[in-house]
Amino acid sequence: MFKLSGRTIYEVTIQYVGSLSALRQREPTVIFFSNLRKAVDAITAELALNNWPPKVNYTAVYRGVKQRQFYSCDFNVAGARVFRIKVVPRVLNPALPRLGIDENPAK
Repeated sequence: MFKLSGRTIYEVTIQYVGSLSALRQREPTVIFFSNLRKAVDAITAELALNNWPPKVNYTAVYRGVKQRQFYSCDFNVAGARVFRIKVVPRVLNPALPRLGIDENPAK
């Protein structure tokens, strides 16, 4: 028996934005987590370790994901945006689509 629905995982992307990104070009970092609590815990720990304000919390991320299908938060220094954290739910191993293939008419 095939499982009809896939499992939800959470994609966390750290994208460097704003005027400072021109000075220090970096590729976005993408990490996947098995559940939302683990994703938020990892984000808050990394922010605390690097002396960024604790702007991300579980309730805000949960509401954003439920209402808009994503959560996004920008981090600024002296009025200049430095980076953006985005959390998006993804489906791992989604149900197989029909791929638009019609039934074989020859019997």
